[in-house]
Amino acid sequence: MFTGLIEDVGKIVDTHSRGNYRVLTITSILADEHMSVGDSVACDGVCLTVTDLKTGIFTVEASQETVARTTIKTCRKGTSLNLERALKVGSRLGGHFVTGHVDSTGVIESTRSIGESLEVTITYDRAFDRLVIEKGSIAINGISLTVNKTGQGNLSVNLIPHTAKATTIEQWKTGDKANLEFDMIGKYILKINQSSKNNGLTKDKLFESGW
Repeated sequence: MFTGLIEDVGKIVDTHSRGNYRVLTITSILADEHMSVGDSVACDGVCLTVTDLKTGIFTVEASQETVARTTIKTCRKGTSLNLERALKVGSRLGGHFVTGHVDSTGVIESTRSIGESLEVTITYDRAFDRLVIEKGSIAINGISLTVNKTGQGNLSVNLIPHTAKATTIEQWKTGDKANLEFDMIGKYILKINQSSKNNGLTKDKLFESGW
């Protein structure tokens, strides 16, 4: 479990395939701060497991399913990544509950300055519209952000200067893909609501029961 508050921006120093897995080696100050093999780290919002650890460097592996669903497939040597270690029990939750399980990728449609803030508009599959609400939470490349505006298959977020400087946001360009994780609570509510409707009492069920 993560919060969407980025701890460091790391850089990929090596990436290669091993069978159907993608292996990434990343430089980061987090490698020297109580990190262990087996720990979970969100890399641009993708929850990955540390498989090797050296001074200032750690290695993670992504399965074929993760590669297919996320921007990991486009990662290259030199790519910068937003990094966050898993949340400790008892820590402050400054963002929102983020699992690191990416739902889909979106496309950055535009970025523009509004005063000192930066507005970013992202398009995505309209099938996810029900999970996006104004003033709700979303994780974009692992960053916990508040949805400012919504449309059909698009949303906008506003970023303060601190968030832009502490993450990879300043490197985003129109047309770039971004990992999207929609609010977990919203997904559960939608699932429960759909299950309740599917399990409701109908005429057909009454007839099947002999009524």
